[in-house]
Amino acid sequence: MSAPTSSTVAGSSGPTGPGRRDLPGSAYLAAARGERPGHLPVWFMRQAGRSLPEYRRVRQGTGMLESCLTPDLACEITLQPVRRYGVDAAVLFSDIVVPLKVAGVGVEIVAGTGPVIESPVRSAADVAALPRLDPEAVAPVADAVRLLVGELGDTPLIGFAGAPFTLASYLVEGGPSRNHERTKALMHAEPDTWHALLDRLADLALTFLRAQIDAGVDAVQLFDSWAGALSERDYRALVMPHSAKVLAGLADAGVPRTHFGVGTGELLTAMGEAGADVVGVDWRVPLDEATRRVGPDRALQGNLDPAVLFAGPDVVEREVRRIVDEGRAAPGHVVNLGHGVLPETDPDALARVVDLVHALPVG
Repeated sequence: MSAPTSSTVAGSSGPTGPGRRDLPGSAYLAAARGERPGHLPVWFMRQAGRSLPEYRRVRQGTGMLESCLTPDLACEITLQPVRRYGVDAAVLFSDIVVPLKVAGVGVEIVAGTGPVIESPVRSAADVAALPRLDPEAVAPVADAVRLLVGELGDTPLIGFAGAPFTLASYLVEGGPSRNHERTKALMHAEPDTWHALLDRLADLALTFLRAQIDAGVDAVQLFDSWAGALSERDYRALVMPHSAKVLAGLADAGVPRTHFGVGTGELLTAMGEAGADVVGVDWRVPLDEATRRVGPDRALQGNLDPAVLFAGPDVVEREVRRIVDEGRAAPGHVVNLGHGVLPETDPDALARVVDLVHALPVG
């Protein structure tokens, strides 16, 4: 695959200020708007990451959060899968805890564990003490976006943030959790404290996403990685209003908004109501059924099981063809995995998926 060529930023000033690119030929943006582009678009969550040897080389000796906050390094890592695969969208190399870090929360990403919070948030006083995110603190991320806008040519750039519930889970638990027991205890025992926490985190996500949009990203994705741990009743009452606040707060930005969670099959109807333009679907629910649950006015993203990429070319081709067939039930379909690329994935398997998806008919 050839590298993207640099191009001058074009287009008139949008509601978020100058710098919005005009990308009328983007298959990804067309599908996200519920249209049928000339070819099916495909990109992969975690496409810029540990499965790529060039990623491991360029990041050697540099911590994860430091890499995310070094603009030229984040730019290079973001570009790597676009060069290698020819995917239809780049996704900003970052992490969902970056806004917590730059806001002043004590958080580090520990190898083999994940994000670890220095002082967990478990009381109303803890919530009140949380620092607010100053847009100026997002400057390294915005600088990376500006570099990418100048390098990506006609390839759109997706920015992202963690959704309030997932960020709250890390803050309350102190790190990754299998059962989210402290989180669920707080949300049920102290609902006022819980809603105050998620309201603060919705503001943080909005500030982080707005900074990316102002710098030039062409779309955004809100990751609610742990929402699948919730019942639909709890999601609607205790989480959905705060995710909806984030998505509604970006409605005037003029960019597609995707909402994604893992294990959220029972939440798809509610997630469709939360206000995103595109709903990401993991591999557990077929896309034609997901369309029924989400509704006919939302595009879908997904949903190849990342583990299937280890099964060999014939199996991968069969599963990709099935997913594309099921995705035709949606008004627009962005082909993706049902979660992120696994670290041991063969990059050639991803390249074959891209080539196959681009060769398949849209309608």
